[in-house]
Amino acid sequence: MKRTGLLSFIIIFIGLIFIIRLFYLQVVNNTYNKPTVNNSAVKIVYDYPERGYIYDRNGVLLVANQLSYDIMVIPREVKPLDTIEFCTLLKISKKDFIKKILKARRYSTRIPSTFLAQLSKNDFAYLQEKMHKFDGFYIQKRLLREYPINTAPNVLGYISEVNESLIKKNPYYQLGELIGTAGVEKTYENTLRGTKGVKHIQRDRFNKEIGSYKNGIYDTLPIPGKDLTLTIDIKLQQYGEALMTNKRGGIVAIEPSSGEILAMISTPTYNPNLMVGRERSKNFTKLYLDTINRPLLDRGLQAQYPPGSPFKVISALVALQENVIDTNTAIKCYGGYRYGSRKEAFMKCHCETHGSPVKLNKAIYRSCNSYFSNAYRKTIEKYPTPSEGMKVWNTNVKSFGLGNFLNNDLSVGQKGLIPDENFYNKYYPNGGWRAVTTISNAIGQGEILTTPIQLANMTAIVANKGVFYTPHIVKKIKDKELDTRFTTLKKTTINKEHFEPVIEGLFNVFEKPHGTASWSKVKGLEICGKTGTSENSHGQDHSVFIAFAPKGNPQIAIAVFVENGYWGSRWAGPIASLMIEKYLNGKTVRPWEEKRMFEGSLQEEYDKQLKEKSTIEN
Repeated sequence: MKRTGLLSFIIIFIGLIFIIRLFYLQVVNNTYNKPTVNNSAVKIVYDYPERGYIYDRNGVLLVANQLSYDIMVIPREVKPLDTIEFCTLLKISKKDFIKKILKARRYSTRIPSTFLAQLSKNDFAYLQEKMHKFDGFYIQKRLLREYPINTAPNVLGYISEVNESLIKKNPYYQLGELIGTAGVEKTYENTLRGTKGVKHIQRDRFNKEIGSYKNGIYDTLPIPGKDLTLTIDIKLQQYGEALMTNKRGGIVAIEPSSGEILAMISTPTYNPNLMVGRERSKNFTKLYLDTINRPLLDRGLQAQYPPGSPFKVISALVALQENVIDTNTAIKCYGGYRYGSRKEAFMKCHCETHGSPVKLNKAIYRSCNSYFSNAYRKTIEKYPTPSEGMKVWNTNVKSFGLGNFLNNDLSVGQKGLIPDENFYNKYYPNGGWRAVTTISNAIGQGEILTTPIQLANMTAIVANKGVFYTPHIVKKIKDKELDTRFTTLKKTTINKEHFEPVIEGLFNVFEKPHGTASWSKVKGLEICGKTGTSENSHGQDHSVFIAFAPKGNPQIAIAVFVENGYWGSRWAGPIASLMIEKYLNGKTVRPWEEKRMFEGSLQEEYDKQLKEKSTIEN
């Protein structure tokens, strides 16, 4: 009797387990009831959401959407067809047809994928009446990007089809779908794309569609992407691009009080609409293979140049912080700085002070190499060993965001280079280096490399007297808070009081008769700036300029690099001052200077370099 009771208990217990499990699978977790892409009785169709619109800081529409149509294919459902007629309708060759079918089969025989993307409205209207003849093919609506204004492709970026390797990493995407590939489109892909909807369509045993699967309980509606408002002032962006016509280089302008990027210019540039439509791949290839002009290189973020004389601002601030100079420290400059007994151990200077005492203010506005070389050397030699001195110097310099990625919201960038003690110990393993070995660092040459955005950020920091917000390109996201890394105030290692005398020197660059930018003074505007010539081993030197304005309430900080522009006052200085004037006043009052920049060209210099390169290679 006891055995019978035990057996009954076991049977009942096991039965209860089965009942509970079935209840869980059928009611609580109905995963196994959901249709899958491998279920031949259910056809899955995606409903693509509208991608978020993009506006400039003043509400000007920069990126919109336009309707397009894709030919989709489910390989296992394709039946024998008149390929000649089909290819004629789609304007493709039979060879292309075979290639596309094989690609779709490799991806999946059951999952739909794009056979031919981005049909025009006219092609769609004509094809719609014919598609019933071609089993396994159907038309899918799709939204493409549209750029109402031909400007800022490096900022906006573009979208393109996902590849198979990306699909493996991110199962959200299907073959033929679009994804942000560069610029804002890439950085804010998850925000802009929205969420696609899904429709499940039931089929009968003859493979005919008979309605919604289970009355649509598994269907979802698409969720539109969120709109973005950029920090860019598109009028300033367009103006800067016009000033840079027939020149190569990068410009970045920042609002010091917020870190918002007002303009980010890279030239040569291209029309962003070239990256839309069926010609996108062909156009991209053409731009990518242009290794001479390199229009796809964002020079504002990726080009690395020696900063030249603008770096003297940092040399002065670090020396002041380390108490090795003060505003009354004076040196005499006799045409340069000698740092060794050899003939070539002489750094030339063009400040033309002819041996008269040079203090900090004059050193800045006359750009005296001797003064800043002395300041740098004193900074390094303050410590027992060059390594210790270089470590302190490096820490101070890097607090300005130089030599590192800025942790911004831009899709590309370069770190630049601010050497440290390990850098020199590697090249001088026996310890044979000292301050004079690295003296070119004092004037922004030597091993130092910076990008335009780093110099613009450095200029904003000086304008703010030592504090800054991380530069960023997005001002507002609809229904979403901005990342806190863009609203958190950061500080350098330099005390606030040291910035005052440096700013006064930068102001005198424009105000003093012998200031290196006195010719660019704008009536009614208090501009602080620094000219620069970045030495270059290939062709003429680069023209560099940094500036901010107004002096008492900085609203714009800017860095301009013009490749092979000879010296700072020739191209970069006028471009910077014109952009500042345009932004702050809404107009310029120097039409002659504006005309010179609009019409001026460095193409002859670039052609010369190309010719010399070709001669060397041959």
